[in-house]
Amino acid sequence: MQPVIVRIQREPEAEGLPLPEYATPGAVGLDLYAALPENEEVIIRPGERRLISTGLRIAIPSGFEGQVRARSGLALNYGIGLVNAPGTIDADFRGVLKVLLINWGEMPFTVRRGERIAQLVISPVTKAVLEETPTLDATQRGDGGFGSTGICCRPGTVNTT
Repeated sequence: MQPVIVRIQREPEAEGLPLPEYATPGAVGLDLYAALPENEEVIIRPGERRLISTGLRIAIPSGFEGQVRARSGLALNYGIGLVNAPGTIDADFRGVLKVLLINWGEMPFTVRRGERIAQLVISPVTKAVLEETPTLDATQRGDGGFGSTGICCRPGTVNTT
């Protein structure tokens, strides 16, 4: 695996916080931290969404993208996810990284400075070249979507397709 260099710049609100880091040697997501002011917290009530700053700017090389993803523990234990999962960071974006959290849980959730709120995955991308055509090749599936292939792997059900 060849590492890619991603330059990072801290805004003043991120001073004293760790830079994004991999939690384990096999992790693919870098943990992102909430850059809230000291002694300030954000409460996300059930059904609410809030934009939380990381206080960081990054320069992703051309040919790559950043994907902001939910943290599985926050999702499982508190119902906290991302509204636009995954969030996309384009290689030419230089603004401050912010995470759009939503509370799908039943209880208010409190975000505090320095807490891990999401993860960042850097991935290669391929640019598509669109070619307009009057017809497309036929496939077995055709235009079937949204459940057209049946339900698989749910206990007590049978896949009928």
